Amino acid sequence: MNAKVDALAGKVAPEDMLVDVPKLLAAYTQLRPDPAEPAQRVSFGTSGHRGSSLDRSFNEWHVLAITQAICDYRRQKGINGALYIGIDTHALSRPAFESALEVLVANEVTVAVSAGDEYTPTPAVSHAILVHNRKRLDGRADGIVVTPSHNPPNDGGFKYNPPNGGPADTDVTGWIQQRANALLESKLSGVKRVSYRQARRSSLVQEHDYLTRYVDDLKNIIDFDVIRQAGVHMAVDPLGGAGVHYWQPIAQRYGIDLTVVSDTVDPTFRFMTVDWDGKIRMDPSSPYAMQRLIGLKDRYDVAFACDTDHDRHGIVSRSHGLMQPNQYLAVMVNYLFRHRPQWNAEAGVGKTVVSSSMIDRVAERLGRRLYEVPVGFKWFADGLFDGSLGFGCEESAGASMLRHDGKVWTTDKDGIVPALLAAEMTARMGKDPGQLFDDLTQALGRPYSSRVDAKANAQQKATLAKLSPAQVQSKELAGEKIEHILDHAPGNNAAIGGIKVMAQNGWFAARPSGTEEIYKIYGESFKSEAHLEEILQEAQRMVDAALSL
Repeated sequence: MNAKVDALAGKVAPEDMLVDVPKLLAAYTQLRPDPAEPAQRVSFGTSGHRGSSLDRSFNEWHVLAITQAICDYRRQKGINGALYIGIDTHALSRPAFESALEVLVANEVTVAVSAGDEYTPTPAVSHAILVHNRKRLDGRADGIVVTPSHNPPNDGGFKYNPPNGGPADTDVTGWIQQRANALLESKLSGVKRVSYRQARRSSLVQEHDYLTRYVDDLKNIIDFDVIRQAGVHMAVDPLGGAGVHYWQPIAQRYGIDLTVVSDTVDPTFRFMTVDWDGKIRMDPSSPYAMQRLIGLKDRYDVAFACDTDHDRHGIVSRSHGLMQPNQYLAVMVNYLFRHRPQWNAEAGVGKTVVSSSMIDRVAERLGRRLYEVPVGFKWFADGLFDGSLGFGCEESAGASMLRHDGKVWTTDKDGIVPALLAAEMTARMGKDPGQLFDDLTQALGRPYSSRVDAKANAQQKATLAKLSPAQVQSKELAGEKIEHILDHAPGNNAAIGGIKVMAQNGWFAARPSGTEEIYKIYGESFKSEAHLEEILQEAQRMVDAALSL
C-alpha cells in the first residue's frame, strides 16, 4: 500500500490522459445510478457529494435528488430567503447547475445566480450569504456551490452552505443525504422539476454580481495601501479555476502590481502539470501540480495560486519556492494576531488535528487559545461567525480569517484572501513569507512535515475511520515514548475519524480520505528529516497492522 510517485508527475499531461469532455457530459444525463450500489449512492464527505458521471457517482439523478432534498430541508427549517448558487470550471459543473436550477425554481425558491454566468469562487458564495443575512432574523439566505474542489477534471461536486455561510454540519448533510438517497430509491418520485428554459425565464432567478461585491469588500480584510506603497511585485495563477476573472479587477480596483499568469479556462485542464499519482489535480499545495508558478518564483516578490473553486491557496516565495501549507499557516497566525489590533483579545486560533504543531507553539507564544478539531472546515464556522475565532485553518491549505474590525468575513475557506495576505505581510515586514517562516523556526524550532497518501478500498477506509487507541499496540514512536493516542479532537471532543499518535518531538495522524480511494498519513518531527521519515514508516506499519486485524 505504499504510495509511489508517478513517472509523469510534474510534467505537462499528455493528450491521451485528457478527459473526453463530450463523453463525460453524455454520461451525466444518460447513465443512472443504482442506489443498491454503495458507490453510486449520494454520500457527503467533508465537502459535499463528489464523483464522476463515468462511474455513475455524479449524474443528473444525484443532483436532482440532492437539490430536492435541500429544498425539503429549507422548508423544514423555515429558510425562506434567497439561495446563492455558484459554479466552478469543471466540465460537470455547468450541467449540474442547470439541473439544480430546474428543481429550485420548481420548488419556488428564489435563486441568486452569477451576473453574466460568471464562475463563482466558494468564498464569494459564503460572503454573499453572510452579507445578505447580516442583522436579518427572517428571510435568511443559504447557498450551493457546484464544485469538486481540486479533484481531477472528470469529477463533479455539489455542496450545501446553510445560513451561517459555512460548510453544512454533519447533522445537516446526514439529513440531506438520507433524503436524497430515498428519492433515488423511488426513481425520483417526489422531485419537482421544470425545464431549464422555463427556470431561466422565471422571476425567481435573479442575477447577483458576486465578483464586484466581493472585490469591493476586500479592502475591509486586506491592507492594500501598504501593498501599493511598497510596490510589491506579484503574480497569480488561477489554475483555470472559478476566480479566473476576479484577479484583474482586484489589481485594477486597488492599484496593485499583480500579473495574472494565465486566464485560460479549459475543462480538460490540459495546461496543468500532472500530480504525484499520475492524475491531473488542481492542487495549489502540490509541488508537482504547481510547476508553472514555481518556475516563475525569481521574477516576483511573491506569487500565489488557488484551486478550482478558489477556497485553497498556494504560496510561492522567492526564498523558499512553494511553501508547505503548514509553514504558511503558521506564518499567517503569527502575523495576523500581531497586526489586527481591533480583533477581540480573546479570539482564538482554530486548526485541525492534522495541522502542524508549529501552530500550537505560535499560539502559545501569542497567548492565544488553541481550538483543535477534526478535519473539516465546518468545525470553524460558528467561531468565525461570532468572532470567537480570529483564524481557522486546515492542513490542506484552507483558511479564513476575520475582517479588520473583528467581524465575520467568510465562514468557508477563502483562498483569495490568504494569497493577498502574503503580499501584505511581504510589504509590511520587508520579508517574504518564506523568510518569515525561517524567523519563526529560529525562535520555536524547525518542523519537518509530510503527508503520505496510500491506496485503500472502501472497506479499509471504513476500518481506519473506526480505529481506537486500544488497537495501536506500539509503545514508542521513532524512538520516543508515545504520550497520547487520540481518536477525538481536544478542541471539541468530536471523533477524528482515525487516530493521532503523539510523542515529545513528533506525531502522526492517519485517516481515510472523504473523497478519494486513499488513506492519508500526516507526520511531523521537530528533530530532523530522518526522524520524520522514521515516523512515517512506523506509522504506515502501525496502520497496515491495524487494518489487517
